[in-house]
Amino acid sequence: MAFSLKRKYDDLEQEISGLPVGSYSQLVFKKFLKHKLACLGAVVLITLIIFTFFGPLFVETAYDDMDFSAIFAPPLSENHFLGTDEIGHDVFVRIMYGGRISLLVGIVSSVVSTIIGLIIGLISGFLGGIWDELLMRFVDVMLSIPLFPVLLILSLVFGSGVFSIIMVLTVFGWMRVTRLVRGMTLSLRESEYVMASKTMGQNQVMIILKHILPNVIPIVIVTTTLNLSYAILSESSLSYLGLGIQPPMPSWGNMLQGSMSYILGTSTGHNPWWLTFFPGFLIFITVLNVNFLGDGLRDALDPKFVSES
Repeated sequence: MAFSLKRKYDDLEQEISGLPVGSYSQLVFKKFLKHKLACLGAVVLITLIIFTFFGPLFVETAYDDMDFSAIFAPPLSENHFLGTDEIGHDVFVRIMYGGRISLLVGIVSSVVSTIIGLIIGLISGFLGGIWDELLMRFVDVMLSIPLFPVLLILSLVFGSGVFSIIMVLTVFGWMRVTRLVRGMTLSLRESEYVMASKTMGQNQVMIILKHILPNVIPIVIVTTTLNLSYAILSESSLSYLGLGIQPPMPSWGNMLQGSMSYILGTSTGHNPWWLTFFPGFLIFITVLNVNFLGDGLRDALDPKFVSES
């Protein structure tokens, strides 16, 4: 029995090793390029990252500089491409710095929560038994908690800095990744090549790293993009409610929050539509293109779609 399993394991290893190097990645890339919206999403997101993280290096104005001679200056005004706010802040500059915060919070919290969910899902699915039962009951408890009210409470408790927002979003962002990874791991651990590795006495950690992890990476990548859009929206919502990033440090969410008292023109007689439009438009564009990218990655990384290419 052990000999036949070892022989089958060797045959599988030989079959895998016979594949041309890079063939799978080339098929994935080819399939991704066929998804036009996903390509558009990737280009837009890369452009936004360059704009927000490197753009401030090429402007002399800081996000908290005030020009009292140009209060509520409209877009395309002299020296103010996207206009100014109620105390003369340059909206274009604050959009760049605000994007830094919003994207940083989204990327870091989504990546960290995905890593946590991946590790817990692999452990739960591979070990099974009491570990699986305990971890899944804990996940069920976390998922049953009403999310946004808890986010509000934790934001009040831990403060409103960038680190606090990332921590809050991470604490409640890993459970769905865990359930997805755990489900795939339960299926993969019964596969022939995993059973053969166990029979040959291969270390459990090596089995996970060599045979299971590569197979769950595609769904993890897709889930990370979905978590990214959720984190950006959550940060914007918390900042909009005054519980996220606090002025004078800008984020797209608190720029929206700060503009609401002026947008109807009831307090000053002005109607500075640009204060709401530009940060709101960038939140919309970012989340939309993250979802485009996630759809493209899902199709490209699905083995069924790749095999048909």
